[in-house]
Amino acid sequence: MLRADASRGAQMSGVVLVTGGAGYVGAEVVGSLLDAGWDVRVLDSLLHGQESVARELERRGARVTVGDVADAGARRTCLEGATAVVHLAAIVGDPACARDPELARATNVEGTRALVADAAGAGASHLVFASTCSNYGRMADPETPVNEEAPLAPVSLYAEQKVEIEEMLLEGASGSLAATCLRFATVYGAAPRMRFDLTVNEFTRELWDDRELEVFGEQFWRPYVHVRDAARGVARVLEAGPDELGGDVFNVGASDENYRKLDLVEIIAGVVPTGRVSFVHRDEDPRDYKVSFEKIRERLGFELTMRVPDGVAEIARGLDEEAFGDPFDVRHRNTP
Repeated sequence: MLRADASRGAQMSGVVLVTGGAGYVGAEVVGSLLDAGWDVRVLDSLLHGQESVARELERRGARVTVGDVADAGARRTCLEGATAVVHLAAIVGDPACARDPELARATNVEGTRALVADAAGAGASHLVFASTCSNYGRMADPETPVNEEAPLAPVSLYAEQKVEIEEMLLEGASGSLAATCLRFATVYGAAPRMRFDLTVNEFTRELWDDRELEVFGEQFWRPYVHVRDAARGVARVLEAGPDELGGDVFNVGASDENYRKLDLVEIIAGVVPTGRVSFVHRDEDPRDYKVSFEKIRERLGFELTMRVPDGVAEIARGLDEEAFGDPFDVRHRNTP
């Protein structure tokens, strides 16, 4: 077991490419890796208008290339000399994938396969692939937390594509390039490229703005992880390296951060005493699962620094201070 405390303050080195590095999770990952001593390159299409995020990353020392992961020339330029790759670039989320399935396939599957092949050809040794706990779908017994060995039962196109790539990587299709797959819990929290189409962030915004919030599936379980902790998880895996973690998969989060939507509403209402909530029935989005995160805690000593109540307070404070500009701006969503 490699404990975080044993290597606290250690500096990493080498060249790492972060695809999607100006995105919601990506910008935090890049910041963490720069702080840890990596030479960071970013490949991002800036699909959601993150030019100011990209400029700030460049100011901090990252080399940013504006381009698509499906662009062979951009991939190969960014991969030259890279020792590691963090692959975050994707059409992210169920609504965005459902809106344009062909683009989702081209980016999430074909673009990823090409990136893996190019990374192996360029001599990179470690690929960290961003996957999702949505891969677990709806469990037969959602009261029993599932671990990394549980059957995968994706119920959305986005999760199906993540499972497809995971299977390719874990079966060794990446050749000499060692891969580690990270199944992130549902992410939340304030970030340079803010998103308000994620459950905790959206619920907090709606009640803060004194709106009526419609909640469906209020009894369904999901795990949650703060965006900065998600980024710390990536940095931790890169620090451990391919010899330790190649060919492995980790859930990223904490076992005591599984919540029902009903629980989230109660937490937010304790921070934001405005807005109204109604619970409605819908048939879509049948995901219902609790997740165990004991493997990443035991193997890597990974512990969270933020909990959902902390994140709610952070978002509410940012809204009060107008830190996000217009919180209803389309740039804060992955779909119009």
